[in-house]
Amino acid sequence: MADGPCPCCSGKDFGECCRNYLDRKAQPETAEALMRSRYSAYVRQDIAYLKETLWPRYQDRFDAPGTAKWAAENHWTGLTVLETDKGEAEDRDGTVLFEAKFLSGGKLQTHRELSLFRKKKGQWFYVEAISQ
Repeated sequence: MADGPCPCCSGKDFGECCRNYLDRKAQPETAEALMRSRYSAYVRQDIAYLKETLWPRYQDRFDAPGTAKWAAENHWTGLTVLETDKGEAEDRDGTVLFEAKFLSGGKLQTHRELSLFRKKKGQWFYVEAISQ
C-alpha cells in the first residue's frame, strides 16, 4: 500500500521520507530532515513529535493544546526549503531557512522562518526561530 507523497514536499513517498521519523523508528540525520519531519508532524497533527524534537530545555514550556489547536485549524499546503547552513550529520548545529504555506480563515498564509537546530547526544532538535 502506497503512502502517497510526503507532506514535507521532498518529492518522495511518505514511507520513504518522514514516516519513519514520525513512527519513531528512525531519527533525522540532518537539520533539514528534522525540519521537514516537523512540518509533516504539523500536517499530521503529531503534537507529541513536535514536543519531543524541541530543544530539551524548552519542552516544559511547550504549549501542546495551543499547538494542536493551531495545527488543526490550518490547512497545510506546502513547504519550500530556501537555504541550509551546516546541519549535516557531522555538524553540531545548523540553520534552515524555509517557507511553509497554509490556509487560515480562507486566506493563503506564508510562514517564513530561519530556524536554528542543534544536536545533543546524536539527536537533532529544533531550538528556536532566529528570524521570521
